[in-house]
Amino acid sequence: MSASAVDRYAVLGNPIAHSKSPAIHTAFAAQTAQPLSYERIEVPLDAFAARVGELIRAGFRGFNVTVPFKEQAFTLAQHCTPRARAAGAVNTLMATADGLLGDNTDGAGLVADLRRLGAPLAGARVLLLGAGGASRGVILPLRDAGVAELAICNRTADKALTLASEFGTAVQEPASADTPYDVVINATSAGLAGALPPLPAGAVAAHSFAYDMLYGAQPTAFMQHCAALGARTADGLGMLVGQAAESFALWRGVRPDAAPVLEQLRAAMKA
Repeated sequence: MSASAVDRYAVLGNPIAHSKSPAIHTAFAAQTAQPLSYERIEVPLDAFAARVGELIRAGFRGFNVTVPFKEQAFTLAQHCTPRARAAGAVNTLMATADGLLGDNTDGAGLVADLRRLGAPLAGARVLLLGAGGASRGVILPLRDAGVAELAICNRTADKALTLASEFGTAVQEPASADTPYDVVINATSAGLAGALPPLPAGAVAAHSFAYDMLYGAQPTAFMQHCAALGARTADGLGMLVGQAAESFALWRGVRPDAAPVLEQLRAAMKA
């Protein structure tokens, strides 16, 4: 196969060296026999739009977008999917004849992983911890999955109220919850510093499923705390692979099997 027959993709961010996206998409390509290459590209903080234009002119077909460029990608895209518009952020760009198409696959990746793990969704009461971009990107997909109630909890009440009013959801006070939730999702970065997110007392019980969007070789502080309360727990590595699978399907028209790739990543992290 000639080099010209291989379609080029990349993940764009700053910093970017830590990204697992090349390993994930290379595995997807091998699994589905898709002729593509995938690389990491660090983009200067003040040159996102210009760099995307350069890369498209160089023949790149699409991009994953990570921090801090998701909002800039949303602005840059000529067309956006409904879930990208709801999120106000784009993590997937695809070059088309009509211009750049922007999508946000984070929420689909989360829902796919929750379903894989057997977490209750249809008819469930869900608590979302955090009112930033990570929360905004998953509200619509969670609703589409059939949750009965969705509440937002944030240390800063005004941010929770703003996001809740925009999406028509409830607000949970950080102090305490009257009734435990079926699913509690940590969409904050508190775990990066080994801290707990704003988790109300009484929000987690033995029947709850606690999910942290962060992932690592060891359980996060949130996961450890919820496990001590008897809840089932999981980290966000499956969400990472799930959102990548959604991007890959958009680009290539073929949906890869995320499960074996997730197993490979998990084994590598443990090693």
